[in-house]
Amino acid sequence: MIKGQVLQDHFLNTLRKEKVSVSIYLMNGIKLQGIVESFDQYVVMLKSSVTQMVYKHAISTIVPGHNIHLVYPHASAEVAELEAEEETLSE
Repeated sequence: MIKGQVLQDHFLNTLRKEKVSVSIYLMNGIKLQGIVESFDQYVVMLKSSVTQMVYKHAISTIVPGHNIHLVYPHASAEVAELEAEEETLSE
């Protein structure tokens, strides 16, 4: 599995399990709001007054309604590696 996919799945799954209200900004600037009901490799199901299927390739940004605490028990080595890469790039 790709590193980015591990982080993406963990982030989306935390939002789903905690039923966090989110704002999803699409590539064309449209803002959608709701709760992540489910997701797979290609889509996010967003529930508000109706359920919308949002294709991931159309998503620019996902913003939680409040801070969430992410713990990466299975990806800690990968996260440490990514953080080291970011530090190297910022120097």
